[in-house]
Amino acid sequence: MLAACASTPRIEQAQRTSPAPAISAATQRANEVTLRALGLVGTPYVYGGNTPQGGFDCSGLVTFVYAEAAALNLPRTTAQMAVMPADKVARKALRTGDLVFFSERDVPTHVGIYVGNGRFVHAPNEGGTVRLDELSNPYWNRNYRFSRRVID
Repeated sequence: MLAACASTPRIEQAQRTSPAPAISAATQRANEVTLRALGLVGTPYVYGGNTPQGGFDCSGLVTFVYAEAAALNLPRTTAQMAVMPADKVARKALRTGDLVFFSERDVPTHVGIYVGNGRFVHAPNEGGTVRLDELSNPYWNRNYRFSRRVID
């Protein structure tokens, strides 16, 4: 028995973990946009608003978030964003940071930021606040028009 105690202890190698895969700059920027948009949930809706202190309308929210979180200057209005030179994205291919456009008619009148898991952040209406909604909500589902990817 004493011989067993005198043997050299076996040292096990520490398990090596591979480093986390690097994420692309575009993914990092899209994540920053998503986090900033989510951080503004609860901010009052104000027509023409484009700051957290003054409140937001839908396009004011989008332009603020993209300027602050991704250093991108987007057009100020929903109509201008809808026609900007950015790739359209199929609904099933949405990624965080994509813009989602809505309208009860053909020309988009509302825009939000897709944040993943079928949800988007937007400033919906007078008297409301910036909020998180589901694309599958009957109203938004019916009025969804298209999406654009501005970070790629």
